[in-house]
Amino acid sequence: MLAAVLPEPGAPLQIEEVPIPSPRRGEVLVQVAACGVCHTDLHVMKGEVAFPTPAVLGHEISGVVVGLGDGVESVALGTRVIGTFIMPCGDCGECLRARDDLCERFFAMNRLKGTLYDGESRLARSDGSTLAMYSMAGLAEYSVVPATSVFALPDAADLEESAVLGCAAMTGYGAIRHGGELRGGERIAVLGVGGVGSMIVQFARATGALQVVAIDINKEKLDAAKALGATDVVDASAGDAVAEVVELTGGGADVVFEVLGRPQTFEQAVAMLRDGGRMVAVGIAPVGATASVEITRLVRRGLQIVGSFGARPRSDMPLLLSLIERGVFNPSIAITRRYDLAQAAEAYDALDRQEIVGRAILTTGAA
Repeated sequence: MLAAVLPEPGAPLQIEEVPIPSPRRGEVLVQVAACGVCHTDLHVMKGEVAFPTPAVLGHEISGVVVGLGDGVESVALGTRVIGTFIMPCGDCGECLRARDDLCERFFAMNRLKGTLYDGESRLARSDGSTLAMYSMAGLAEYSVVPATSVFALPDAADLEESAVLGCAAMTGYGAIRHGGELRGGERIAVLGVGGVGSMIVQFARATGALQVVAIDINKEKLDAAKALGATDVVDASAGDAVAEVVELTGGGADVVFEVLGRPQTFEQAVAMLRDGGRMVAVGIAPVGATASVEITRLVRRGLQIVGSFGARPRSDMPLLLSLIERGVFNPSIAITRRYDLAQAAEAYDALDRQEIVGRAILTTGAA
């Protein structure tokens, strides 16, 4: 099969022919139809987030199940599925208390070592040398995924476009439902309306937010956010974004979602809150990045700062899929660019240049 391989941090992706992997116990083999282009992969490519190399990245996929490992009964051959970037083991302490988003094995084995949960990668080059896996290593024509993190798609869902459910949508949904605990009638602000931010805008409107303020420096992204349901937009390059959000919301937002992972915007997000407000940190930052918070205001005004990495796959993904079936949420609206797998390097270069509005996907032609 073909796979986009990252030889080392800072090096360009290379399209290589490698052996098709085989699923082991509790795993499935998916013929990948599409994989989302996510900024978290870019952090790894640039060496801003530590990860073993050489590696195959890509962590939000859609495709068809073409192989089953021993003991898999939850999904059948031929099923159209999406794979979630958080791959719960189902057995650790966090998974047993329904906190899939904190799965101990996922972080210890996959995110630190690039392996699945027996301590081994399923990928290797033709010479037998190991390729690390970032989540399910979806920048390839086939992917091995734990059965706990694949979910059958509704018949009406487009196979390729549904890839973005596995990270962009799941991250946005988790931020709204668990991080922000958004309630109908609240006023929110979203700092950064790219792939994940645009999903938060959609979910906020579906949840009944009274006001949704989208903040960015890119006019195209702001226009797109308006089309997705943002009630107001703020061009952060044109003036004091904090003052404008506070004025628009009549004293500050009930919930602010920071999606960029930058110290400056983290601090701005806290400053945009009304008394008693919640700031949800969603964006991943380079290792070691820090932000300052005024302690006295945090204490006296009852502010909350919550980290949100993603939704909880086993309980949240069925709910998310039901929103699609009922026509409440449409993931395809956020997709603005398509590339072939062979154009992976080009796609991530465009993402790095901030040229992609919403979400891009890489397709394999298998749909």
